[in-house]
Amino acid sequence: MTALLVIGVVAACGAPDDKSSDDKTGQKIPAKPAKPVDLDILDVAGNLQLTQGMIDDFRRQHPDIVGKVTYSKAPAPDLAGKIKAQQQAGRVQIDLVLTGTDGLAAGLSQDLWSDLAAHKDVIGTPDYLPPAADMAKLAQGKGQAIVYYPSGPLVEYDPGKVAAPPKTPQALLAWAKAHPKRFQYADPANSGPGRTWLMGLPYLLGDKDPADPEHGWDKTWAYLKELDKYAAPYASGTTETMKNLASGQVDMIMSTTGWYINPRALGTVPKKMAVGHFDDMTWVTDAQYAVVPKGVSADVMSADLNLIKWILTPKQQAKAYDDGYFYPGPAVRDVPLSLAPAKSRKTIETYGNKDFDSWIDQFPKKPSLPAEQQVTAFDLWSRNVAGG
Repeated sequence: MTALLVIGVVAACGAPDDKSSDDKTGQKIPAKPAKPVDLDILDVAGNLQLTQGMIDDFRRQHPDIVGKVTYSKAPAPDLAGKIKAQQQAGRVQIDLVLTGTDGLAAGLSQDLWSDLAAHKDVIGTPDYLPPAADMAKLAQGKGQAIVYYPSGPLVEYDPGKVAAPPKTPQALLAWAKAHPKRFQYADPANSGPGRTWLMGLPYLLGDKDPADPEHGWDKTWAYLKELDKYAAPYASGTTETMKNLASGQVDMIMSTTGWYINPRALGTVPKKMAVGHFDDMTWVTDAQYAVVPKGVSADVMSADLNLIKWILTPKQQAKAYDDGYFYPGPAVRDVPLSLAPAKSRKTIETYGNKDFDSWIDQFPKKPSLPAEQQVTAFDLWSRNVAGG
């Protein structure tokens, strides 16, 4: 039996281990809170779509650890400023943050997150899928990867307007030039498909160093500046691009496996929309994380750690298939779609793409840029592409 399954058994039995951990702040973290704590959870990544069911189940099965849960949402670019203001005021009111790599990176750059690596004895060692393990390293011990997917870049298009999807970046540029303002992508700092496109281009174009946006992306920056002449105005987020595709304002957008499935399942985008991949692509993988702001109490930290441990058990991970938003979704091994709730299985059967799994197996996978380089890439894009 794996260590992860042992954790799952412990969680299912109810009482956490009596062992407590020392936080690097000097706090003694109890095995569980002295009394149930109310948790304020902030989502800046749409992660609750995947994990709220897991969290609600934890609250129901562990009323001795968590009382009430309050959920709130905010745009990822607002996260760091919001947390920092609370920390400077000495009143941290957000107990747990669910974030993508964008919010993770912004918080790491300002040292806002607690050191979860100090509590490995509580969380355990998740049996991550290899690409998810690579994504987990981006948190630098200051967060825990809780869901994963091989994101993209993929192109989503209206088959009634686009006869054949472009198979290379050069073909996309030629299409955009022939159809001005009919192709769109969103600001990479606030869009999974946008940043996947940004980070996937260096591989597609054969740039010098895909891991170095400042010195190794000459071909990428030149390409994006040229594409800028013909692309539609950059959307503030992915949802805007989806609505524009649905309304016919644009004919083709950047997408991912999850962003292709979920908006069609929700009816935001017509089911008829199609998806394609680039020849010889490299998947840029993505993950979402649980991070704990510095300054939470020892009891809140205890509740957070037990909740994170619960989320990473196979039974709970199966819920990450959800409605395809982060397809596949589970970050740990041995969580097939057959374990997912019936609704998830039906949604993916109806709105998924039968070729996704073969594409995932076919092409290599590389993790998103580390925090510092990701912030650099966003800044360079804003100044040199959008700003230009």
